Amino acid sequence: MFTSEEGGFRRLYTEAFPILFRVAFRIAGSEEAAEDLCQEAFFRLHEKHMVFPDPEEAKYWLIRVVKNSALNYAQRKNREWKAYQRAFREDRRAVETGEAELIKKETKEDVSGALALLPEKLRMVLVLKEYGDLNYREIGRVLGISEGNVKVRVFRARERLAALLSGRGLGEKEGNYVSGS
Repeated sequence: MFTSEEGGFRRLYTEAFPILFRVAFRIAGSEEAAEDLCQEAFFRLHEKHMVFPDPEEAKYWLIRVVKNSALNYAQRKNREWKAYQRAFREDRRAVETGEAELIKKETKEDVSGALALLPEKLRMVLVLKEYGDLNYREIGRVLGISEGNVKVRVFRARERLAALLSGRGLGEKEGNYVSGS
């Protein structure tokens, strides 16, 4: 059994922190926030005196905690950014910047919007795979699903994202296209 009280805590910290940081940074978009989120996760682990069958289970629990905390942080920052942009647009008197910047901004918004339209279970596998640099097995452990199911979800998520970006939408292909596992 692994507990946060054992001497293995330092080893767990050393091993898990880089992974946790990458996940948090890719979701939150800020190094400072990512570091804070990781520290908070380790603090929760230590504070709750949790017991795990082995250090790997503790690592995957920490990844889940960091993922959820980073998602909450990103949503909060997104709401703040949108409010700032509304206020900025109301106050702005300058003309829009160049065409390339506008296209870049629209593309980012399109991808973010399409990603937001994906069901949570498809969106999370993409975030963990593409931004968290986790492999299929690690994603499966974090989400509590099989490695095969992770592969299927990543494939479906990429298909749906491509369909949304090409304008086909979520439900225009076959019936199983909408099912979403």
